[in-house]
Amino acid sequence: MVVVLALGATMLSVISWYNTGYHVVGRELRVYEGLLWRRTRAIPLERLQAVEVVRPLLAQLTGLAELRLEVVGGGKTEAPLAYLGVADAARLRERLLALAGRVTQPIVPGHAAPTVVPVPGSAAPPATTPGRPLHAVRNQNLLISQLLTPQSFLLPFGVAFVVVQFLTAGSWSFVAVASTLTAMAGVLLQPARRVLDDWNFRLARDDGTLRVHNGLLETRAQTVPLARVQTVRATWPLLWRVNGWLRLRLEVAGYSVAEADDRNRPDRLLPVGDLPTATMIVAEVLPGVRLDALTLTPPPRRTRWLHPLGREAFGAGLFDQVFVTRSGRLTRQLVVVPYARIQSVRVVQGPLQRRLGLASVHADTAGGSGATAQDRDLAEAWTLAADLTARSQTARHPT
Repeated sequence: MVVVLALGATMLSVISWYNTGYHVVGRELRVYEGLLWRRTRAIPLERLQAVEVVRPLLAQLTGLAELRLEVVGGGKTEAPLAYLGVADAARLRERLLALAGRVTQPIVPGHAAPTVVPVPGSAAPPATTPGRPLHAVRNQNLLISQLLTPQSFLLPFGVAFVVVQFLTAGSWSFVAVASTLTAMAGVLLQPARRVLDDWNFRLARDDGTLRVHNGLLETRAQTVPLARVQTVRATWPLLWRVNGWLRLRLEVAGYSVAEADDRNRPDRLLPVGDLPTATMIVAEVLPGVRLDALTLTPPPRRTRWLHPLGREAFGAGLFDQVFVTRSGRLTRQLVVVPYARIQSVRVVQGPLQRRLGLASVHADTAGGSGATAQDRDLAEAWTLAADLTARSQTARHPT
């Protein structure tokens, strides 16, 4: 039965591959698929945000790559073209980005691309990330950072619990052994997956885009348009502060926040690094913003009734180009939002805040999260909201 199912799945895959193709017509990508029920998807390239080249382990062994498209307003990653030769995937990505206005290289509009035909013998991509190199994360630091997480500290207890449960059950059946191994794999999966995903993390700058390359078993080459960056988020986990480490994340408009696999969202900017490195990278993403020179004001003293363990963990500040907020006691977090990316401003009061004369100011972005200045004085909150509204309008329409 296993052999029959494997042969059937292989035949269906081959039939699907033979009936899948793509065509570039003007500024539109058309993807054709299906045998009995033909389906044609037309993707306007002006809505294209980025094209990602993904190479799972089997694709690396066979010299293939998968192309994934991110489109504004898409509920998920659009039009995954799997699989192409590595050289074909790289050429198609550059062409689509050029047609979408992301790069400036000559393109002949309307030229039709051939049907997808994988080329197993295609050459591997270059070892270096295209563009001007910015930073490469040391794999040793990546391993140590994952060891300095609550999951890693609880990992021996989790494995011991699974083993004890298995030994005390007194059952050595196939189901018992398989269940035990599955449970142990689940305990080990998360920290190992983070290391594998961010292995050989390299960051480069190419005109108006960031080039991100990472992964061990599954390599990813992502292109992040800087014009679509909504927020930059810096996080200092509790155990990382011993080494002065932090991580940086991006929020990019147009990416699919509903993806079941968060690895499909190119939000990694720096998996682990020190403050000088993070300051240099943030200055590349948001020119004129220095992460190590952001002085924020804490909320009023009466917020100690809401935050008895330390109100200094919270703060907010207005700067020339960005709005910055700080939050978190055990895990500190700093959120930087350019004024031009603010979509709306809200002033929110809870029941305890009303009794204390406090309010929180939310600056919403197209990416969905934005930044929140928590527990400000009510008069200050309204002034801050008006100032944010005026600055965002000026940043959007400077004339």
